[in-house]
Amino acid sequence: MTIFLPEKVRYIIDTIMEAGYEAYAVGGCIRDSLLGRQPDDWDITTSASPYQVKQLFPWTLDTGIRHGTVTVMLEKEGFEVTTYRIDGDYEDGRHPREVTFTASLLEDLKRRDFTVNAMAFNDRTGLVDAFGGIRDMQDGIIRCVGSPRERFSEDALRMMRAVRFSARLGYRIEEQTLHAMKALSHNLRLISAERIQAELTRLVVSPHPENLRIAFETGITAVILPEFDACMETAQNNPHHCCSVGEHILKSMQGIRPDKILRLAMLFHDIGKPAAQTVDENGIHHFQGHPALSEELARGILRRLKFDNYTISMVTKLVRYHDYNVLPEPKYVRRAIRKTGEDIFPLLFEIKKADLLAQSDYRRGEKEELLASVHAVYEQIRRENQCVSLKSLAVTGSDLIRSAGMEPGPALGRTLDGLLSMVIENPALNERETLLSIVREGGLN
Repeated sequence: MTIFLPEKVRYIIDTIMEAGYEAYAVGGCIRDSLLGRQPDDWDITTSASPYQVKQLFPWTLDTGIRHGTVTVMLEKEGFEVTTYRIDGDYEDGRHPREVTFTASLLEDLKRRDFTVNAMAFNDRTGLVDAFGGIRDMQDGIIRCVGSPRERFSEDALRMMRAVRFSARLGYRIEEQTLHAMKALSHNLRLISAERIQAELTRLVVSPHPENLRIAFETGITAVILPEFDACMETAQNNPHHCCSVGEHILKSMQGIRPDKILRLAMLFHDIGKPAAQTVDENGIHHFQGHPALSEELARGILRRLKFDNYTISMVTKLVRYHDYNVLPEPKYVRRAIRKTGEDIFPLLFEIKKADLLAQSDYRRGEKEELLASVHAVYEQIRRENQCVSLKSLAVTGSDLIRSAGMEPGPALGRTLDGLLSMVIENPALNERETLLSIVREGGLN
């Protein structure tokens, strides 16, 4: 395991050390370097006070000076440099009321969350690993530094971070750490929706989104996503399925690429099934109308977790149409593209594929063949640039005003929609003069 510090990081550390202070790269950047991964950013910790750091560099930003952090700017790139510190009491389950600066690197590392994130390095001293981070990386373990109860009582969000790191790294969570999560998961009620959203998103797009199961087993989702708990507790006695709604959701997330929109769509695509469940006289479970219920629930959850409007719009549309079936004929596929939207329809192939691969083997070959047939028709429509929306209609509102004598207003919009409907059924009509003639001759009346 070798760590190579970037030139700018080495420069900052050397500058601080040449002034008589200690300085190390610390935390996740060391972990990722040891794993052979490119760190997203490099954090530096030092015995120098924030004001001493500011004196050593010509351009710094006071990004968190109250808690010991200044950002050193080098050629428009920022590097956070934080003074060794000891955190005071945590009154809100998230932030220390005060911090005390210390001259001890060990004291600073003691306050960190997990052993794999509590290592420091510089080229002179080498690796400082006081809590067995290397050993835990070799064993594939997420373990708290010191007492798990203390770490999670200080900052409840660390429980979600434990799940996220297990999902990102493929590690298991150590037993005492798990027990503390089960005991303290209720404290996540103290955490803001924005913080919950950020951790949930990182988990969902990780290599192991199915580790959301750990969040269920430890009581985390009971606080942040109770709708998912209902899914885990809802059986699917139906030939098309082989597991509970929740387990199906987890499998479907595994079966789609790690894109935020797609993974969230799989997380929520069946979230309404518990409310839609009925049982027939043979004991078979049915879930009629669940796409609409899932869409409604997904929208509420995404808003509750403060997701942005674009994400909410895209995810809820994919949830709405995830079970929408289309016949593999051009006119039906064109209708479906118009109905769902040009940005949504191609994504539905990935959604449907992941959905069916998370089902039982019952009629799977038939389902896959149908999906492939629809996709082939879609590709033909794309190759031929067939009109599927007003964007590709051969006439515009301005054309109808100038060349067909129409006035601006609702009637103009209805006429354009009518022309689009005709072209969807017969692409050969999508010629400017043909469509203008239809309007002039009253062909839409």
